[in-house]
This record gives sequence, structure tokens and C-alpha cells, in this order.
Amino acid sequence: MSEVIIRPATTSDIKAIRQIIDTYVLARRLLAKETVTLYETVQEFTVAEYEGEVVGCGALHVLWEDLAEIRTVAVLEKMRGMGVGNKIINAVVERAKALGVERIFCLTFETDFFARNGFEIIEGTPITHDVYEQLLRSYDEGVAEFLDLERVKPNTLGNTRMLRIL
Repeated sequence: MSEVIIRPATTSDIKAIRQIIDTYVLARRLLAKETVTLYETVQEFTVAEYEGEVVGCGALHVLWEDLAEIRTVAVLEKMRGMGVGNKIINAVVERAKALGVERIFCLTFETDFFARNGFEIIEGTPITHDVYEQLLRSYDEGVAEFLDLERVKPNTLGNTRMLRIL
């Protein structure tokens, strides 16, 4: 059996990432993302490759000096339960550490998976008022979801806020 390779995403991976994400969007387990957004944020993505096929993805989006969000973690159904998601999380965490991030936030339905990877359920938004005020200036919808703004509440219903301290 071949080994799963974890690597930074390239623009040629976006079509595969799009397909993986879409299966989870249809199941209402991930929020939809526009293809243009995937290309604009390709540098944030890590992918898992198995036998030449992209089988999983995850992204790290820096929110502030010490805080980032892990986004869009998804693995092809046929590869679930094989540790691919854990490898993606580990790679994203290492990237966060290299950038100087001290905390990683996620908004997820998959609380058991993230708990196994060191995340704990939290209430509210783990930032100071001053940082909150600065983040309000962001155009990123994910930041709006992180801030729990009224306009994005329909997107986040049922999700759980989790945090991992590095």
C-alpha cells in the first residue's frame, strides 16, 4: 500500500479540492466556498495525496498575531478512518507554529474528530475587545463567522466552536 503524502496545495489541486468540498457541502457538513475563493486562498491549503490523487484537504487562515482558523478539513469518504485527516491537522498545526500562531480556532460539526486532535469546545470568541474591533474590518466571511456576526448566523447554526492552544 502506498503512503499518504501531505504537501502544500497548488493551483492544479483546486479542482480536486472543489470536488471533495462539494460532497461535504451536499451533506451539510461544510460551508460552500466559491471556486474563485479556493484559488485566492490556495496558499492556505494543505492537501493529502494518495497514489497520485488528492484525497483530503485543510486550510489555515491567520486571523491575528496569535490566532488562526483551521478551515475546510475534508477527506474523501473512501479514505476516512485511515488517519488522513489527522495527518492534515498535524501539518496545518506545524504550519501555524512556523508562522508564530499560538492558538487555532475551528467552527465544526465534527467535534469528536477535532477533540482527538487536541481541540476543546469553547464559548464565545477568544479575543480581546480591541482585536474584535479590528477584525470587524475584515471582508472575509470566515472571519465574520468567527466573530459570530448576525449576518452569518444561518451559516453557522449547529456548529461548535473549538480551540487548540499550541
